[in-house]
Amino acid sequence: MEQPVIAQKSPIPVDLKKGETYYYCTCGKSDKQPFCNGAHEGTSFTPTAFTAEKDETAYLCACKHTNNPPYCDGSHENL
Repeated sequence: MEQPVIAQKSPIPVDLKKGETYYYCTCGKSDKQPFCNGAHEGTSFTPTAFTAEKDETAYLCACKHTNNPPYCDGSHENL
């Protein structure tokens, strides 16, 4: 099984808008981190779609090892 690229070892703060759908990068190759830009093509990865439940600043995972995608759970501290 392929392993994702670690884009960075800290979360990325993102302002989310309630009701808007976002596509979270799971491969780590996107230059639009933490969002997908299609760089996963030709790999086994696909982006994770999610819809913001409220307007907020969320901390999205950039290490791609979170157990709560797309949100950071601190997994980067163990890499």
